[in-house]
Amino acid sequence: MDKGSKIFVAGHNGLVGSAIVRELNKKGYTNILTKDRNELDLQDSVAVKIFFEKEKPEYVFLAAAKVGGIVANSEFPADFIYQNLVIQNNIIHNAYLSTVKKLLFLGSSCIYPKFAKQPIKEDSLLTGALEETNDAYAIAKIAGIKMCQSYNKQYGTNFILAMPTNLYGPGDNFDLKTSHVLPAMIRKFDDAKNSNSKEVILWGTGKPKREFLFVDDLAEALVFLMKNYNSGEIINIGTGTDLTIKSLAELIKKIVEFGGKIIWDKTKPDGTPRKLLNVKKINKLGWIAKTDLENGIRKVYLKYKNTK
Repeated sequence: MDKGSKIFVAGHNGLVGSAIVRELNKKGYTNILTKDRNELDLQDSVAVKIFFEKEKPEYVFLAAAKVGGIVANSEFPADFIYQNLVIQNNIIHNAYLSTVKKLLFLGSSCIYPKFAKQPIKEDSLLTGALEETNDAYAIAKIAGIKMCQSYNKQYGTNFILAMPTNLYGPGDNFDLKTSHVLPAMIRKFDDAKNSNSKEVILWGTGKPKREFLFVDDLAEALVFLMKNYNSGEIINIGTGTDLTIKSLAELIKKIVEFGGKIIWDKTKPDGTPRKLLNVKKINKLGWIAKTDLENGIRKVYLKYKNTK
């Protein structure tokens, strides 16, 4: 992937896609191709076909997806499975038809079994049952993995597969109905602080453990893989460390400077008990995450305060 290569970032307005564009710009890539939804509907198979035939991108980062937290996944499973399947099918198939040199498919750590051995190795895929609260999204992503691997096997394509852990960063979604746990907590603590509330109610018990990766670190890893990785086997991306949701809440409470109490609503689901990725494979290739969690959250909170 040369500095002048034509690179299509699908989903460039999202959390991950925007970080990829920032990273490519920082590294001096000059021919980045992006399309807003009003210019190209990725669920429209004809429009996607015409786009690939006309633009002929050489490299594709497939970061476009419908994403959300426990609430959104629980309430809209049909949307999650349908939209993700359609988007990825359109892009992967047309990347093959237009002989794209390389495509990176972005999956998720939720593809792994709910009770996978920790830290989760790449070969844990399809060895057990999924977490019920987001299985529709996970199954769509697993289908994307298998589709890429099948095209590699049958057609000799170079489609690679990156599985990131839980992400956060600038441009995150802070809508309480659709956001993931970390930005939702930032929003809840900030709202409570500004309204002089004495408590914040959070879902579950706080006992599950989660790993969090700053999205700019992920973007650096994805560009690194596009240049240095050429296997159809999935590869994990994470920090290699995790913490309890309760510890995360206490950390965000401190950063936001909220002085009230945290109330845990134990009638609400916890989700997967633990989800820590084994990142030895990517570390061995030469990439390691840089941003520690507290500094990363402080950056996100500062951006949130300045843009809300």
